[in-house]
Amino acid sequence: MLKVAITGPESTGKSTLSEQLAAHYNTVWVPEYARTYIGALGRPYTLQDIEAIARGQLALEERLSQQATDLLFVDTDLLVIKIWSEHAFGSCPDWVLQQLKQQDYNLYLLMGVDLPWEPDPQREHPHLRQYFYDWYKRELEALQVPYVEVSGQHASRLEKALRHVDNMLRQHP
Repeated sequence: MLKVAITGPESTGKSTLSEQLAAHYNTVWVPEYARTYIGALGRPYTLQDIEAIARGQLALEERLSQQATDLLFVDTDLLVIKIWSEHAFGSCPDWVLQQLKQQDYNLYLLMGVDLPWEPDPQREHPHLRQYFYDWYKRELEALQVPYVEVSGQHASRLEKALRHVDNMLRQHP
């Protein structure tokens, strides 16, 4: 199975694009587990919640991959959790860092920050979007994983993402 991670800062269209790509390729997508976890928490999240969120994200990915065709789209990967944890708490649980090294996606789509910010109770940093984007890019380069940058408004983003996914599919027949 080929796997594509959609990654990047808050409010960059990760969920929207994940859903659109899954529909286009007639497969499933994995939503961001942290949204459900934090929504049900009833208190501010802590560093101790980060590992639970990461484990929940991976379990959800494993479960939904059983329903996928030969292609799976993942809205949010462990890189998102690492950056979030390091920014919020100054560190990231070792287990998450070890699992991040083992992630095996065929392609990462790094979402640009050129969409308008959409407020959401779980979003925290509208003024730091470029800062986070640059951080994601550095991390992807350090991990030496295949990634492409996807920017533009929604229709343009989808078109660019489809082109990159089609290229990946041609390279992995």
